[in-house]
Amino acid sequence: MQRIGGNQKLIVGYDLGWDYAQISYCTATSGQVETVSSVAGSENFSIPTALCKKVGANQWSYGREALAQARDGQGILTEGLLGLALAGEPVYIEETEYDPIALLTLFFKRTLGMLASVAGTDKLEAMMVTCDQMNDETAAVLDKVTANLRLKIDKVSYQSHQESYYDYLSHQPGDLWKEPSELFHYQGSSMICYRMECNKKTKPVVTFIHREVEEFPARDSVSAKAEEGNRILDRTFLQLAQEKIGNGRTASVYLIGDDFSEDWLKSSLTFLCDRRRIFLGNNLFSKGACHGMLERTHPSGLTKEYVFLGDDKLKCNIGMTAYRQGEETYVALLDAGEDWRSASSGMEFYLRQDHTVELTVTSLVGGGKQIVELPLEGLSGDISRIRMTLGMKAENVLHAEFFDLGFGEFRAAENRSFEMDVNLT
Repeated sequence: MQRIGGNQKLIVGYDLGWDYAQISYCTATSGQVETVSSVAGSENFSIPTALCKKVGANQWSYGREALAQARDGQGILTEGLLGLALAGEPVYIEETEYDPIALLTLFFKRTLGMLASVAGTDKLEAMMVTCDQMNDETAAVLDKVTANLRLKIDKVSYQSHQESYYDYLSHQPGDLWKEPSELFHYQGSSMICYRMECNKKTKPVVTFIHREVEEFPARDSVSAKAEEGNRILDRTFLQLAQEKIGNGRTASVYLIGDDFSEDWLKSSLTFLCDRRRIFLGNNLFSKGACHGMLERTHPSGLTKEYVFLGDDKLKCNIGMTAYRQGEETYVALLDAGEDWRSASSGMEFYLRQDHTVELTVTSLVGGGKQIVELPLEGLSGDISRIRMTLGMKAENVLHAEFFDLGFGEFRAAENRSFEMDVNLT
């Protein structure tokens, strides 16, 4: 790893998994994404999400060192830090109670310290944290952790592995992803399967990722005999790959996870390599998160051509027609592709005597357009000045608020407000 010099700052992608974490980084000027190795001089990118407290002392190790210290009987091991933080229950170590958020914060602090070999923490510009699935509970935990870290950083965001997969592929050569792509993430006793497809009939091009979780033998649960165990894994994965991919068009396949190994990928690999490009590794999600944050902080123009519509994304454009300087114009309010939880917009406008606000909702999934009428019943006068704020109450439920500001000297504000929910399905 080369040290970052001058005024350059780091964009960081942090993959926080149930068992492992990974950290990738780049600078805005180079855009070249690298991943921190947990073992100097190797490409071992996985950092076990574990802490070990030394027996009888307030000394903590993390990652592989924590596992080794616990094996040697020198400390008490705490694993699965994200799961503990989500559960919210106190963690007891040597009869002392610890806050699981504080333990996860300590893990973040120690692992981010690994970036000291390329730049100090004061050199961080922005960080994207990615997890298997990003929901309200996970985001709330990460909010507490990042607040506790007190990083001097301009922006911190979160996203799911689905979106990190999209962000990684969309920064690769087009022949790898403009046709369908498949990703298999081998994790414990399950295989998480993602399929990314683009709808080229829309503008911008809409990209979807379908996610399914399938049961799969854990590497250490198959036959103790190496040859037999490898045959079981190979046969099982071949059947799964044929089911997911079939004979359809698939440009690229990504095999993610430390338990994928050329020792057992035999007949399944032969099938996958037929007219497809295959990639084996485990740092795709952290790299994708890094690309995603770089795109948010230093846009390349890609978002004008492509939009990702994952499970947590707004799937329609919402706007309204208004008159500006006597000319009718469309005003964009909420854009498809935004995280629906954080999507919001507001504006002030004059409303004429019918007292009805009309919003234009254009779906990027079905391609249809509809006009939604929101009557503000009970307003007096022929014209009113209205303050409007919009946000999403749920993935497909728009929440609208309106406040009457009157009309200057002609009509005093009645201080009336209106709230309503609109189902967008």
